[in-house]
Amino acid sequence: MPSLDNLLAAHQKMMRHTRASDLLTDPDQRHRPLDFTLGETLFVDFSKHPVNDETLSLLVQLCRDAGLENKRDAMVSGAPINTAEQRPALHMALRSGPGARAYHADGEPVSQIVHGVLSDIEGFCADVQAGKRKGATGRPFTHVVNIGIGGSDLGPRMVCQALRPYADTGLEVRFVSNVDPSDLEQCLSDLDPAATLFVVASKTFTTQETLTNAEAARHWLNAKLGLDSSDVAASGAHFVAVTAAPDRAKAFGIEASAIFPFWDWVGGRYSLWSAIGLPIALAVGYPRFAELLSGANALDEHFISTPLEENIPALMGALAYYYRNYWDAASHAVLPYDQNLEALPAYLQQLEMESNGKSVTTDAAPVAVRTAPVIWGAAGTNAQHSFFQCLHQGTDTVTMDMMAAANSKAADQGQHKILLANFLAQGQAFLEGQDQARAKSRFLAKGMSEEQAELAAINSQIVGNRPITMMIYPELTPWVLGALIALYEHRVFVQAVLCNINPFDQWGVELGKVLAKEILPALTADKPVTVDPSTQALMDRLKDWQS
Repeated sequence: MPSLDNLLAAHQKMMRHTRASDLLTDPDQRHRPLDFTLGETLFVDFSKHPVNDETLSLLVQLCRDAGLENKRDAMVSGAPINTAEQRPALHMALRSGPGARAYHADGEPVSQIVHGVLSDIEGFCADVQAGKRKGATGRPFTHVVNIGIGGSDLGPRMVCQALRPYADTGLEVRFVSNVDPSDLEQCLSDLDPAATLFVVASKTFTTQETLTNAEAARHWLNAKLGLDSSDVAASGAHFVAVTAAPDRAKAFGIEASAIFPFWDWVGGRYSLWSAIGLPIALAVGYPRFAELLSGANALDEHFISTPLEENIPALMGALAYYYRNYWDAASHAVLPYDQNLEALPAYLQQLEMESNGKSVTTDAAPVAVRTAPVIWGAAGTNAQHSFFQCLHQGTDTVTMDMMAAANSKAADQGQHKILLANFLAQGQAFLEGQDQARAKSRFLAKGMSEEQAELAAINSQIVGNRPITMMIYPELTPWVLGALIALYEHRVFVQAVLCNINPFDQWGVELGKVLAKEILPALTADKPVTVDPSTQALMDRLKDWQS
């Protein structure tokens, strides 16, 4: 009997010349519905994919053969599914509110601990927003600067941007991540130090970029306020820490009451639901942060309890694996028709590429399949005038997600309908394309000559049949955003299971950090360092040019 891999390969050969537009009108090919709704607030449509009932049956069987259901349940139970580090991955516990599903790690209940920290965050946010918590000079805070990098930056930064219409707490939240001094200097250039609160977010509280920026921020604060640089307590009133290493935060000078913990069973890129989300709660208020968690929890429960045949993240992840391994789709574009989601592609880059950019299986063997695609994208309609040309007429298979809200918080709903018309039109164009005859008739109708129309039509052909998932929602509320982010988290997990890799470690990030620490003394103190000839030549030229 052929293996499932052989069946999928043979099936793809049969389907590669099948058009999704034809499947939409052929009841013999599709009986299974390809659109799903979560709580009447998130509609996910797979009907523009060139897949039929057999495709979906094979992919569901692939998930079952890979043990997806068992591995999902193991994650929920708190088993150490992060096999490389022997840790659970319990980000779902962070958004399971009181009275909801209880989570455990090493047999110990963690839900109560999580709820306790969230309660502390709620109280802290209320005090800052009401002006009860003040800086060293007695002034209330008007600005918050989050200092972090990676998962301690991308998640809360993206959410704060996405929820800008809800940012009515009187606090402006900014983000600094790059160790490039320009990032911090430009952020601070117009701020009043007496009214600025810094959130230092680092799981280990050893991250070089974050601690370097935190030290520089403290130096700026002390200098501007005329504080004694040795008086840690005075400047400490302006600093809060979010970390899994509270002792290191205390050593930095942050008082215990201003340290909010999270835990080693929370990966950085899965941590915005934890105290890492403090800047979100400060920007939009704790009740709306709680709505974000609630939306994610609803998606979690869908993923946990829904059969694979109707399980939205399971189908998304299985389709992603299918295109990566059987269609040779090396990249995936995320295209939000929602300006507030402009930062979503960058957030998803880390979520997927750091999670699944692996070449070793959970059994420490070489991976035999293709793992993470390149994730990229931009907001529509800007993207239409940038790289859609390549998506429509390029020669590579690029899978896509497009999303839009039925309603906007903006005042001009008429202009929003122009955005939605573009969203729908691009989806249709990716599905149907345009053949030469149709293009020619359009050019002739514009008054072109036969010869001109023929030439223009040849260059205007669009193949169409591009695999695309369309998502819509009534409005981008905190609840909807939470569900959307959790959907992608579980999509990544499904792909990891199918590839038999661990999505919860990131050892590939470490080598560059180690080498940077070895090279730094050569730049700062002219100490010799052993590097390759190319790097040595670059180092020499940089030192020659430095003033």
